[in-house]
Amino acid sequence: MSIMLLLLFPVIILGMVWVFLMAVSYLGNGYYDDYGNFVNQVSLEQVNYYFLQSLPWVIGGVGLWFVIAYFANTSMIRHAVGARPLERRENPRIYNIVENLCMTCGMDMPKINIVDDEQLNAFASGIDKNSYTVTVTTGLANRLTDAELAGVIGHELTHIRNRDTRLLITSIIFVGIVSTVLSLSARLMNNVMVFGRYSDRDRDGRGTGLSLILIMVIALVCMAIAYVFTLLTRFAISRKREYMADAGGAELCGDPLPLASALRKISDDPGLQDVSRDDVAQLFIIHPEKLSSGILSFVNSLFATHPPTEKRIEILEQF
Repeated sequence: MSIMLLLLFPVIILGMVWVFLMAVSYLGNGYYDDYGNFVNQVSLEQVNYYFLQSLPWVIGGVGLWFVIAYFANTSMIRHAVGARPLERRENPRIYNIVENLCMTCGMDMPKINIVDDEQLNAFASGIDKNSYTVTVTTGLANRLTDAELAGVIGHELTHIRNRDTRLLITSIIFVGIVSTVLSLSARLMNNVMVFGRYSDRDRDGRGTGLSLILIMVIALVCMAIAYVFTLLTRFAISRKREYMADAGGAELCGDPLPLASALRKISDDPGLQDVSRDDVAQLFIIHPEKLSSGILSFVNSLFATHPPTEKRIEILEQF
């Protein structure tokens, strides 16, 4: 299912390119009927021709962007949250907990980073054994018991074991590609509307000024649709895997209650609230988002990267 969801990202991008070419063909082709009215029509042959012509450029551009972002994600995330490496002599307690849990599940020990934040949060990141990292805040290390801290770290180690970090970083990159193109389309349309010419017809009598605006509006709509689909797909991936990581963390520790207690403490005072990048914040064990109610709460739940913390606690405590 995860592979199918990831495959949706390039399918959505290529699908929106085809829809855009279809709309441009509709605006640019047609004929005059017997009454002198211009009737638009679509040339599928022309659409498919230009789609095949643009295919290498789209795939090449997205591929290059993806490769660069994929291998630069470690430094990007560390810089976004202000993390630094944690040495064993600085906090042997955390190192011992991580080592014991790694030996329990037979996995290589990841790197450990810490963020100087007196509030509570943690997350896992990385794409391979050389970059896998567990990051915790100083508040989490200082205010949780050993059992609670083990539950949280077990949750993050499960993300690594299940390759969730690689999966989520992949989805983050695709959403970033779509959102950036969407932003550029919006800026281009704004510049043309503000600084461009509004003449409806050029010297040959054709409406190039109006057509250009219509084409950019179509591009903007296509990218907005693609962005919504990629967001929903990414959120569906992350919500499912939070439940799986909770279960894995409870299994590693042999007791689900400490993790439930830790989630309750973190939800009361979540750290890393100053992180401005929401794509990075979705990696956190609890997203530090503001509470809301009513219809706004429903909208937030639809676009939430994490399931409700109360539901996660309820599931853990029922065992």
